[in-house]
Formats: sequence, C-alpha cells, structure tokens
Amino acid sequence: MADIRKCQVLVVGGGPGGYPAAIRAGQLGLDTVIVDKHGLGGTCLNRGCIPSKAFIHAASKYEDMAGHVGEGSLGISLKTAPVLDMAGVTAWKDTIVGKLTKGVGQLLKSAKVEAVSGWAVFSDAKTCTVEMEDGKTLTIEAENVILATGSKETELPFLPFGDKVIGSTAALELTELPKKLVVVGAGYIGLELGIAFAKMGSEVSFVEAADAILPLYDSEMTRPITQWLKRHKINVHLKARAKGVEEKDGKTFLVFEDASGKAEKLEADRILVAVGRKPVTEGWGLETMGLDMDGPFVKIDDQCRTPMRGVYAIGDLVGEPLLAHKATAQGELVAEVIAGHRRRFDPNAIAAVCFTEPEIVGVGLSPDEAKKKGESVITGKFPLAASGRALSMEGGADGGFVRITARESDHVILGIHAVGKHVSELSGEFALAIEMGARLEDIAGTIHVHPTLTECFAEAALAALGHPIHIPA
Repeated sequence: MADIRKCQVLVVGGGPGGYPAAIRAGQLGLDTVIVDKHGLGGTCLNRGCIPSKAFIHAASKYEDMAGHVGEGSLGISLKTAPVLDMAGVTAWKDTIVGKLTKGVGQLLKSAKVEAVSGWAVFSDAKTCTVEMEDGKTLTIEAENVILATGSKETELPFLPFGDKVIGSTAALELTELPKKLVVVGAGYIGLELGIAFAKMGSEVSFVEAADAILPLYDSEMTRPITQWLKRHKINVHLKARAKGVEEKDGKTFLVFEDASGKAEKLEADRILVAVGRKPVTEGWGLETMGLDMDGPFVKIDDQCRTPMRGVYAIGDLVGEPLLAHKATAQGELVAEVIAGHRRRFDPNAIAAVCFTEPEIVGVGLSPDEAKKKGESVITGKFPLAASGRALSMEGGADGGFVRITARESDHVILGIHAVGKHVSELSGEFALAIEMGARLEDIAGTIHVHPTLTECFAEAALAALGHPIHIPA
C-alpha cells in the first residue's frame, strides 16, 4: 500500500515556474511538496537556457581566441591555434548545471519545501500517485495544485530523433563536433545553437520554412544576423521544407524542397531539428482533472486559475510566450494567491532575448505592430557604432542599434528593441521602462552612466525627440 502525504500545496514540475512557486509558498508558511523526475531546474536549467548559454559562451571564446592567431588583434597574438575539446566543453557546461541544480535543492530545503523525485500521475484534480526512483509509490493529496509541467521539443514525424537526427537537448550533450550540421528551423533555438556550432568549426546550413529567419522580428532587427551568417558563409535555405532523411553510401542527407519546390539534399553528420516546443500535457493525468484547454495549452484566468477550484497552471503549459521568466513570475504570483494575497498576472510586456550573433532583445511593440493597432508613433534609433563602450568591447561594427517606439501624442514608450553585441544585458532596463509606463522624456532625462551601453537607450529616446547628442539629428 502506497504511503499517503497530505499537503496544502502540491507543485508538479521543478522548472523555472515550479520551483519558485514552491519556494514562495514555503516562505509564506504553506506546507508544500514539489514533485519532479527530470532534475530540479527543469528544461531551462538542465537542458535549455543555462546549458545553451554556457555552450554559446565557450563557442564565442574559442572563436575569439582563434582570431588572435598569427598577427592577432588588439595587440594580442597567439603563436598557435586553440584546440577545441568538445567533450571538455560539454563537461564544463555540466559543472555549471550541477552547481545551479544543487542550489535549487538547497533553496527548497531552506524554504521547508519537501522535494520528491519521481513522476506524478493524477487520479483526480487533487490526488496523484508518484512513482519514485527507489520503486516505491507515494500518494499525495493536496488542497491546492500548481501544474508546471513545462514543454518539450517538437519532433517531426518524418524526422524522428535518433542517431543522426537530434533535438536541442541531444545537441548540448555531444562530445564530438559534427563536421557538417544541418539545422531544421531558423528560429531562436536553431539559430543560437547553429551559430555556436559554426563558431566552433562546424559547416552549418539552415533549412527554414518561413521566408525569413527569426520570423517574429522585423527585417531591420534581423539584418545584422543575416549579415553575420553571410560573412561566415553559412547557407540559409528559406521557404524550404524538410522532407526526411536519406542514407546513401554511408552518408546521411537531409532531403528538402527549396523555395521553387525542387527536391534538394544536404549532407550532414548531424541534423538538428529546432522547430519549436509544445506543452507537456500527456502522461500525468490531465484528462482526469476536468480542465479546459485553449488549443494545446491549459486555459487559465489572470490569476493562473483553471476552472477546477484550487488547481492552477503556469509557464509553458499555459501558452505563449514560452519563456522561463514568465513562468517564474506566474509561479510566485500563484503562491501568493493561494496564501490570500490580491494578485493578478497582467504584465504590460515581457522581454525576450535571442542569444544569436549578434544578440537581439525586444519588449513591447515594433513600429509596424503599433501601427497595426491604430497607434500613431514616432521612433528613435541609435547605432552602437556611435557608442564608445560598444566600440571598446569590439561591438558596433555589426550593424547593431537600439530602437524606441513611442506614441506620438504623449510620448509613452510602446516598444524597445535592440540588436548588437551584449544587448541582452539591457533587457531589464527596457522591461522596466515599459512596465512603468515611461515616456521618452523620462528616459532622456535619466542620467545614464558613461561609458555603458545603457547610454544608447537614452540616446535613442533623444533621437525620437529630435535632438540626439552623439549622432546627427
């Protein structure tokens, strides 16, 4: 007979939505249990955000060192080329992940949250059975349930994951660098990883069904990335549809249709499929819980409540944007709602970052999006080439810039976008400006530290107002 554990809050899923929800619930004095089978920290910490950024950093460092061989640059030269040990890169990435997952466990413990390692399956909305790693089972009966099961890689039926066909998770576990890598999908996941492999020496090609890379961003934003890909002789096949894999004479090929419908194929040591993610809704008893769906996602209100009283859902399970920081905000909110606080999830905008080369950050509306909503707008753009700090960090030459979109009538900022080296670090300031309803004058009137990239934000505001200082008006 299974042991029975009763609690006030049960969190299912230990990712960036689940573990903050559990920690906050514990801080609020609620008896809380969190169940997770695949490692505290979820996809983000174990198989996504953090490992991929460590991977990208190592790739960039290798490329940078290679650029100093021979005559070198910046007055620094290396006599011999750096040597890439792919297994070493993966091992180093794993040490970062290990430190952070251990830290999550300690934070849960300090908040007096009980962590259970296993897979939870619900028999009704408030009761689940957990198959634990030691073979034992535990039944949990909860007053409140927070569903944070996250998302998983989308697998194409004609490109099933296997030896040569991999998803982003397997790509981050490779111990040998593929000589030829074909990436199916030129969204942010495919581009981030494909560019990293290219920096490390792989011959990379992209096959994308849309007519542009990063289809969610306008062409002005993606132009610097397109230029980087061209400079590095990386082939990007747009309006192209992958069809399957062909094995011939001991070689592997991706078969696809080009923009004209002609059959083509690309040789590949590995084929990385990066065509998006989908919510994990199977295998844990969703059908027993009486929840409503919104397409593939669980339907919630502005407090993350489902129609079933006392059952909440957060993160990738409830829809776009599929971002870790959205999940974290929702997790903290739900814990406070359960504790009786008056909260609702209604952000003005959520910033998103692509760690491509160069980086992209966006929050709020682009000029075209604002116009489609009936807004009359003014914009200001400041090139990173005019920033002393950008130039001192070897930035600015990549066509990067900061762009602000504001309502013409009252100068309220509707959107902020940037592309360039290191611009991801500006995302917090951008999000804060949108969330607080800042006007152009608020940003222009705030003294920004010199020399930093944040000055570019103030200069873009000045440009929108018609009197920039460091570029011609």
